[in-house]
Amino acid sequence: MRTTFDAVVLGIGGIGSAALYRLARRGLRVLGVDRYEPPHDRGSSHGETRIIRKAYFEHPDYVPLAEAALAEWNELGRATRQNLHRTTGLLELGPPAGVVVPGVLQAARQHGLQVEQPTAAEAARRWPGFVADGLAVVYEPDAGVLFVERCVAAHLAAAQAAGAQVLPGVEAFGWRCGKSLTLTTAAGEFQTERLIVAAGAWSGALLAELGVPLTPRRQMVTWHDAAPALHADAGCPCFLFELPSGVLYGFPDLGDGLKVGDHAPGAVVDDPGRLDRELHPGDREPLSAFLRERLPGATPAPLRHSACMYTMSPDEHFVLDRHPADKRIVLAAGLSGHGFKFAPVLGEALADLAIEGASRLPIDFLSLARFGSSESP
Repeated sequence: MRTTFDAVVLGIGGIGSAALYRLARRGLRVLGVDRYEPPHDRGSSHGETRIIRKAYFEHPDYVPLAEAALAEWNELGRATRQNLHRTTGLLELGPPAGVVVPGVLQAARQHGLQVEQPTAAEAARRWPGFVADGLAVVYEPDAGVLFVERCVAAHLAAAQAAGAQVLPGVEAFGWRCGKSLTLTTAAGEFQTERLIVAAGAWSGALLAELGVPLTPRRQMVTWHDAAPALHADAGCPCFLFELPSGVLYGFPDLGDGLKVGDHAPGAVVDDPGRLDRELHPGDREPLSAFLRERLPGATPAPLRHSACMYTMSPDEHFVLDRHPADKRIVLAAGLSGHGFKFAPVLGEALADLAIEGASRLPIDFLSLARFGSSESP
């Protein structure tokens, strides 16, 4: 294997695999390094499914990125002849004056998105698997599901077809800045003109000098037997509930059980390489209680479970920028549990920043400047 590259991507999971593809497609000699063999279940980009939505309650500025990402996922699926995406719709429910429903409606108004506002009674008739009593309801018909491991594999395959090299199962220890950048790994040193850091839960340690906390949190999801009304083939959508107990979300039964999770950040993970993957009563009981209350057609006892990590930024928005200490280093970090759907567009933005120093994509709101630390103009 060569040891000198135009660009090296550190971490080739959800975001890094997309950046690897975008760089290789532009003709760069590029290497992707990962301590595991993606797609894997050691980080954040696994668990079979992710919701993709455009009416973004977290912040309307995400909407143009979400629209671009959906188009690029579909393009990648066509290019690799894989089924990466399924439109199911998304049902979001919560208090009329809460965060979710007002946020969805604001994003839809600002960007002209199609959403519906059925009453709770109408929602119960249309989607009989859900109990909507006492909640405001909004439905986004164009939302759906991404098949997460397929998506990572597709980006990696497309990157390699475009000439990228990959080095899986190799730990990286850090880098030195000099005339070129030197990445030190268990397989030796590699020289590069550009370094893209997309290390997920390991970003906090690798980027500690930024002074921006990037905190990995433990998250659990479970799968359950479900009545026919909760199957995707019966028209059941993805769902998200804002409740006094938290924000609970999930997926219709796509053939292997209904999947559900709690979006609240879990316990801090001190060592991402030693994540506790056991399902404890404290993990299981809130999800089972949610199903009993709002999806009574799902069996509360789980069939199986999976553990992953959210890497939280201080404001729960992404960090996407050039490194203030060396502009040849570009980073995507702190995706805070809602970043995977944006992978193609974040990969494009990382390639832009690495090659051109700027991007035409609307990413300024994700820069380090909001924390009082950014590159010079």
